[in-house]
Amino acid sequence: MRWNGLTSSDLKWIAIISMLVDHFAVAIYANMADYQFDIYRVMRGIGRIAFPIYCFLLVEGFCHTHDVKRYISRCFLFAVISEVPFDLAVHGAWVYPEGQNVFFTLFLGLLLIWYLRDVSTSTEWSLAGALAVCCAAEVLHVDYGAFGVALIGVYYILRELPVLQAGAGAILSAWEMPAPLGSLLLLFYNGERGRQPKWFFYWFYPVHLFLYYVIGTWVLPAWI
Repeated sequence: MRWNGLTSSDLKWIAIISMLVDHFAVAIYANMADYQFDIYRVMRGIGRIAFPIYCFLLVEGFCHTHDVKRYISRCFLFAVISEVPFDLAVHGAWVYPEGQNVFFTLFLGLLLIWYLRDVSTSTEWSLAGALAVCCAAEVLHVDYGAFGVALIGVYYILRELPVLQAGAGAILSAWEMPAPLGSLLLLFYNGERGRQPKWFFYWFYPVHLFLYYVIGTWVLPAWI
C-alpha cells in the first residue's frame, strides 16, 4: 500500500500519544516508588513533540473554519473547562495561578492570527498586536508562554511556504528539545483532513488529565 503522507487526523494522534506520555510522567510516574529521573526526562521529552503539531493544526483549523468567532469561543470554553483538571494533574492543586493550561495558549494564538488577518491595517499594527498578545501570554503564565504564541503566529505567516514554515517552527521551538521534531513532521502533511470525531479531540484533553489525577492521587497510593 502506497503511503501518501500524514493527514491532520494522523498528526493529531501523534500529538495525543506524545501528550499522553508527557502527562503520564508528571501525574503518575513521578509518584511511583521506583521513579527514575532519567526515564522521567525521556518521557517529558517525548511530550515536547506535541505542542508544535497542535499549533500547526490550530492554524489549519483557523484557515478552513467557516466561523472564526465560534472557533475562538470554543477554544476559550475548553481552556476554562480544562483548567481545574490541568491544575490537579500537573500541579496537584485545584487552583494554580502560576500556570495555565495549553488551551489558553492556543486561544491567545487564535486571537493573534485573527488580529493579523482581519483587524490589523499595517505592519506596525501587526507587530504591536503580536507584542501585546505575547506579553499577555507571559503575564497570564500560559503554557509555553510568549514562545508558544509566537510559534502560532509564525506558522500562520508562513502557511504558504511549508518547508520554510516547518524549518522556522523547528528553530523557534528549539528552546525545548526535542520539540523541533514535532515541527519537522509537518513536512509530511498531505493537506487532507482524514477521519476525525468532531468533539473527541477537544474533550480528550481535560478528561485524560482528570483521569491521570485520579489514578496518580487516589488509585496509585492505594496499591503501594
